[in-house]
Amino acid sequence: MLKYPYKTYSYSELGLDPAILEEIVITIKRCAKVTAGGKKLSFFALVVVGNRNGYVGFGQGKANEVPFAVKKAINKAQNNLIKVPITKNGTIPHTTFGKFCASKILLKPAGPGTGIIAGDTIRAVLDLAGVKNALSKAFNSTNPINLVRAAFIALSKLKTKQEVEMLRGVKIG
Repeated sequence: MLKYPYKTYSYSELGLDPAILEEIVITIKRCAKVTAGGKKLSFFALVVVGNRNGYVGFGQGKANEVPFAVKKAINKAQNNLIKVPITKNGTIPHTTFGKFCASKILLKPAGPGTGIIAGDTIRAVLDLAGVKNALSKAFNSTNPINLVRAAFIALSKLKTKQEVEMLRGVKIG
Protein backbone atom coordinates (compact mmCIF):
# COMPACT_ATOMS: atom_id res chain seq x y z
CA MET A 1 0.00 0.00 0.00
CA LEU A 2 1.27 3.48 -0.86
CA LYS A 3 2.19 5.92 1.88
CA TYR A 4 0.42 9.26 1.56
CA PRO A 5 1.23 12.52 3.40
CA TYR A 6 -2.50 12.89 4.13
CA LYS A 7 -5.32 10.82 5.64
CA THR A 8 -7.08 8.49 3.21
CA TYR A 9 -10.30 6.55 3.71
CA SER A 10 -11.73 3.39 2.23
CA TYR A 11 -15.19 3.58 0.64
CA SER A 12 -16.39 1.07 3.27
CA GLU A 13 -15.13 3.32 6.12
CA LEU A 14 -17.14 6.21 4.68
CA GLY A 15 -20.24 4.11 4.08
CA LEU A 16 -20.16 4.78 0.33
CA ASP A 17 -21.45 2.32 -2.22
CA PRO A 18 -18.70 1.56 -4.78
CA ALA A 19 -21.37 1.57 -7.49
CA ILE A 20 -21.90 5.35 -7.08
CA LEU A 21 -18.19 6.10 -7.48
CA GLU A 22 -17.45 7.17 -11.05
CA GLU A 23 -14.04 6.53 -12.57
CA ILE A 24 -11.92 8.21 -15.22
CA VAL A 25 -8.84 6.55 -16.69
CA ILE A 26 -6.12 9.21 -16.77
CA THR A 27 -3.40 7.28 -18.56
CA ILE A 28 -2.49 3.82 -19.79
CA LYS A 29 1.15 3.01 -20.53
CA ARG A 30 2.68 -0.03 -22.14
CA CYS A 31 5.81 -1.44 -20.53
CA ALA A 32 8.08 -3.94 -22.26
CA LYS A 33 10.56 -6.30 -20.65
CA VAL A 34 13.02 -7.77 -23.13
CA THR A 35 13.80 -11.42 -22.42
CA ALA A 36 15.61 -14.14 -24.35
CA GLY A 37 12.28 -15.29 -25.77
CA GLY A 38 11.22 -11.82 -26.92
CA LYS A 39 9.39 -8.88 -25.40
CA LYS A 40 7.08 -9.43 -22.44
CA LEU A 41 4.43 -6.68 -22.39
CA SER A 42 2.65 -5.34 -19.34
CA PHE A 43 0.34 -2.36 -18.92
CA PHE A 44 0.13 0.43 -16.34
CA ALA A 45 -3.09 2.33 -15.60
CA LEU A 46 -3.74 5.50 -13.56
CA VAL A 47 -7.39 5.94 -12.53
CA VAL A 48 -9.25 8.63 -10.55
CA VAL A 49 -12.57 7.82 -8.84
CA GLY A 50 -15.04 10.12 -7.12
CA ASN A 51 -18.68 10.65 -6.23
CA ARG A 52 -18.86 14.30 -7.46
CA ASN A 53 -19.86 15.25 -3.93
CA GLY A 54 -16.62 15.84 -2.04
CA TYR A 55 -14.86 12.47 -2.16
CA VAL A 56 -12.13 11.61 -4.65
CA GLY A 57 -9.30 9.08 -4.86
CA PHE A 58 -6.69 7.77 -7.26
CA GLY A 59 -5.01 4.43 -7.84
CA GLN A 60 -2.33 2.83 -9.96
CA GLY A 61 -2.44 -0.70 -11.36
CA LYS A 62 -0.13 -2.85 -13.41
CA ALA A 63 -1.00 -6.13 -15.14
CA ASN A 64 -0.35 -8.14 -18.29
CA GLU A 65 -3.61 -6.93 -19.87
CA VAL A 66 -5.25 -3.49 -19.91
CA PRO A 67 -8.62 -4.42 -18.29
CA PHE A 68 -6.89 -6.08 -15.33
CA ALA A 69 -4.59 -3.08 -14.85
CA VAL A 70 -7.59 -0.73 -14.86
CA LYS A 71 -9.51 -2.96 -12.42
CA LYS A 72 -6.55 -3.03 -10.00
CA ALA A 73 -6.23 0.75 -10.22
CA ILE A 74 -9.96 1.24 -9.53
CA ASN A 75 -9.78 -1.01 -6.45
CA LYS A 76 -6.79 0.93 -5.08
CA ALA A 77 -8.51 4.25 -5.81
CA GLN A 78 -11.68 3.20 -3.96
CA ASN A 79 -9.57 2.43 -0.89
CA ASN A 80 -7.66 5.74 -0.96
CA LEU A 81 -10.34 8.43 -0.89
CA ILE A 82 -9.94 11.93 0.52
CA LYS A 83 -12.58 14.49 1.56
CA VAL A 84 -12.53 17.74 -0.43
CA PRO A 85 -14.35 20.72 1.14
CA ILE A 86 -16.52 22.51 -1.41
CA THR A 87 -18.22 25.88 -0.88
CA LYS A 88 -21.85 26.58 -1.76
CA ASN A 89 -20.64 28.25 -5.01
CA GLY A 90 -19.16 24.92 -6.07
CA THR A 91 -15.54 26.02 -5.68
CA ILE A 92 -12.68 25.36 -3.27
CA PRO A 93 -12.54 27.47 -0.06
CA HIS A 94 -9.13 29.10 -0.64
CA THR A 95 -6.00 29.08 -2.79
CA THR A 96 -3.73 26.09 -2.25
CA PHE A 97 -0.45 24.73 -3.58
CA GLY A 98 0.75 21.15 -3.94
CA LYS A 99 4.14 19.73 -4.85
CA PHE A 100 5.18 16.17 -5.61
CA CYS A 101 8.62 15.44 -7.09
CA ALA A 102 9.06 17.98 -9.91
CA SER A 103 5.34 18.64 -10.42
CA LYS A 104 3.77 21.67 -8.78
CA ILE A 105 0.11 22.68 -8.92
CA LEU A 106 -1.65 25.88 -7.90
CA LEU A 107 -5.42 25.71 -7.29
CA LYS A 108 -7.48 28.89 -6.91
CA PRO A 109 -11.19 29.39 -6.22
CA ALA A 110 -13.26 30.89 -9.04
CA GLY A 111 -16.57 32.71 -9.29
CA PRO A 112 -19.83 31.04 -10.29
CA GLY A 113 -20.05 30.25 -14.00
CA THR A 114 -16.29 30.08 -14.54
CA GLY A 115 -16.06 26.32 -14.79
CA ILE A 116 -12.89 24.31 -14.29
CA ILE A 117 -9.94 25.99 -16.00
CA ALA A 118 -7.36 23.19 -15.96
CA GLY A 119 -5.58 20.61 -18.07
CA ASP A 120 -7.09 17.18 -18.67
CA THR A 121 -5.43 15.50 -15.68
CA ILE A 122 -6.37 18.11 -13.06
CA ARG A 123 -9.81 18.63 -14.64
CA ALA A 124 -10.61 14.94 -14.08
CA VAL A 125 -9.57 15.12 -10.41
CA LEU A 126 -11.53 18.33 -9.69
CA ASP A 127 -14.57 17.18 -11.68
CA LEU A 128 -14.86 13.86 -9.82
CA ALA A 129 -14.36 15.69 -6.51
CA GLY A 130 -17.46 17.78 -7.28
CA VAL A 131 -15.71 21.12 -7.81
CA LYS A 132 -17.59 23.14 -10.43
CA ASN A 133 -15.54 26.38 -10.52
CA ALA A 134 -11.77 26.51 -10.08
CA LEU A 135 -8.60 27.81 -11.69
CA SER A 136 -5.36 25.84 -11.83
CA LYS A 137 -1.83 26.21 -13.08
CA ALA A 138 0.72 23.40 -13.39
CA PHE A 139 4.39 24.27 -13.04
CA ASN A 140 7.52 22.35 -14.11
CA SER A 141 6.80 18.69 -14.86
CA THR A 142 3.40 17.75 -16.29
CA ASN A 143 3.86 14.01 -15.82
CA PRO A 144 0.27 12.77 -15.18
CA ILE A 145 1.23 10.53 -12.24
CA ASN A 146 3.12 13.24 -10.37
CA LEU A 147 0.53 15.87 -11.30
CA VAL A 148 -2.31 13.80 -9.81
CA ARG A 149 -0.32 13.22 -6.61
CA ALA A 150 0.50 16.95 -6.37
CA ALA A 151 -3.19 17.77 -6.85
CA PHE A 152 -4.14 15.39 -4.03
CA ILE A 153 -1.57 16.99 -1.73
CA ALA A 154 -3.03 20.43 -2.60
CA LEU A 155 -6.64 19.26 -2.06
CA SER A 156 -5.73 17.66 1.28
CA LYS A 157 -4.49 21.05 2.56
CA LEU A 158 -7.92 22.67 2.08
CA LYS A 159 -9.80 23.69 5.23
CA THR A 160 -13.38 24.87 5.68
CA LYS A 161 -14.25 28.14 7.38
CA GLN A 162 -15.43 26.25 10.48
CA GLU A 163 -12.13 24.33 10.76
CA VAL A 164 -10.14 27.59 10.59
CA GLU A 165 -12.38 29.17 13.26
CA MET A 166 -11.79 26.20 15.57
CA LEU A 167 -8.02 26.27 14.99
CA ARG A 168 -7.74 30.01 15.69
CA GLY A 169 -10.41 30.18 18.37
CA VAL A 170 -11.86 33.27 16.70
CA LYS A 171 -15.10 33.87 14.79
CA ILE A 172 -14.42 34.78 11.15
CA GLY A 173 -16.72 37.39 9.53
